[in-house]
Amino acid sequence: MNHDKMINISTKRGFLWPSFEIYLGVSGFTDYGPLGAILKNNIMQLWRKQYIAGEGFYEIESPTVTPEEVLKASGHVDNFTDPMTQCEGCKDVYRADHVIEEVTDLEVEGMTNAELDKIVKKHKVNCPNCRDKLSEIWNYNLMFKTNIGAKGNKTGYMRPETAQGIFIQFKRLSRFFKNKLPFGVVQLGKAYRNEISPRQGVIRLREFTQAEAEIFVDPKDKSHPMFNSIADEKLVLNSQATQIEEKDPITITAKEALDKGIVANEVLIYQIYLANKFLNEIGIPKEALRFRQHLPNEMAHYAIDCWDVEVDTDRYGWVEIIGIVDRGEYDLKSHSKYSNKELDLFISYDSPKTVSKTIIKPNMAKFGPSFKQNAPKVKGFLESVTDDNIEAIKLSIKEKGKYISNIDGEKFEILEEYLKFEDIEEEVSGEKITPHVIEPSFGIDRILYSVLLHSFHVSDSENDKDYFKLVNSIAPIQIGVFPLMNKEELNEIAIKITSNLRNSGFRVDYDTSGTIGKRYARSAEIGVPIAITVDYDTLEDNTVTIRNRDTEKQERVKLNDLNEIVEKYFN
Repeated sequence: MNHDKMINISTKRGFLWPSFEIYLGVSGFTDYGPLGAILKNNIMQLWRKQYIAGEGFYEIESPTVTPEEVLKASGHVDNFTDPMTQCEGCKDVYRADHVIEEVTDLEVEGMTNAELDKIVKKHKVNCPNCRDKLSEIWNYNLMFKTNIGAKGNKTGYMRPETAQGIFIQFKRLSRFFKNKLPFGVVQLGKAYRNEISPRQGVIRLREFTQAEAEIFVDPKDKSHPMFNSIADEKLVLNSQATQIEEKDPITITAKEALDKGIVANEVLIYQIYLANKFLNEIGIPKEALRFRQHLPNEMAHYAIDCWDVEVDTDRYGWVEIIGIVDRGEYDLKSHSKYSNKELDLFISYDSPKTVSKTIIKPNMAKFGPSFKQNAPKVKGFLESVTDDNIEAIKLSIKEKGKYISNIDGEKFEILEEYLKFEDIEEEVSGEKITPHVIEPSFGIDRILYSVLLHSFHVSDSENDKDYFKLVNSIAPIQIGVFPLMNKEELNEIAIKITSNLRNSGFRVDYDTSGTIGKRYARSAEIGVPIAITVDYDTLEDNTVTIRNRDTEKQERVKLNDLNEIVEKYFN
């Protein structure tokens, strides 16, 4: 791996360009040049192929501007923050945890601001720029804030992830999937995070592309029908135990990881396998990947289990490129609470069951005089409460003699004499459940960087060129077509070959500039898998030369067989 050489060629040949360059640029943004844009789209199309065609998921598209109430319910407004500090001298601002880790080599993720402040004082962590004192640490919300509408009286944010657009459409999605679990929904698109000081190119962007799948499952059944087919697949897992005990990651089969309780359930480990498979297929080798389980102090409050897919990089160490998490019922429950809309699913039993339950019978003689016009509203609330809420009401009345309800933002005091609890038996055909969600979340920009880095081939001698050894499925240009000399009779045949191949769906570069050796080198440098050369023998025997980028082997083939040979090579 060689980061600097790779970035140099990426910039020179049109993969990655600095954004707003003629205005001195803005950190945290990157342009994709002609080859980079195709490469990125190819990666996303392969992702779609795996999750939509392969897994049977469906894709939706939701707005990138999100009303504040949605992100209040998801927790982003209050909790989507980074610890921030400012130099008292030069006034530069920094991610406090990053500065601390660079100076002390301590792992501080998940610590409170007060704990970070103590470390700053104990280890005398100063400004990386001017060495002056750092301020006390405060929380900085990472979302881009905006106003919706001409009056600007409605607050919105640029979405920090694509997932929420799926969660809030759950009722429509569940009907689309005929109310049958499990089902999966994906979204690919832009997300935005106003990073404090992004200095890592495409590794840390303020505008980036995510590819996320939300897989809705029965909380009582997280098995996967394909698990047995991948049970013997080996994975490199950096579990909580190996991290806490400071041991090396373990290589273990999917079945062993499940049996030993290292991974929570079959759906989760199947998603880990799929992520590994996808990354291998686009050219990131197995030895450059590991799966790191979140430690207890960094596990999100809603997470049942969470794993990061990390890639080994030349410049930045091990970097997270995918997160795979069992989010439980948190998202649907939270949006249900804030929106006052039911986001659950009715699951039918194979045959009806007789169940015991407690119901609430309102004393209407008391309700009318006490609640007046609100009596029907309070009665409706009591008749609709779930079993868990009934127990909460019973407990409150037992301890306090009353229960305070919040109905449509209005509080009502319900006294013991207003209610009667009755135990009954009834036959039921099913039950309402809140599905759990398994989420694989792919950072497309970081994955693209990893592909470029791990496909970059550094030459062994001065006579050879460095080049991108991109796999066939994602190479921005698949075929180079070169006339040996820039002569009309050779160009005519080469143009016809180019046209035929493009009509067959291939991405083809036609080049007549410079010597044939230089064209081969330019073609290989940007990762073109094969080159086709038209020469003077072509005029005599209707054959052309196919040159393989990686082996440099050349094969003479007939023009009439060319399309078939190329199809076979790529498929």
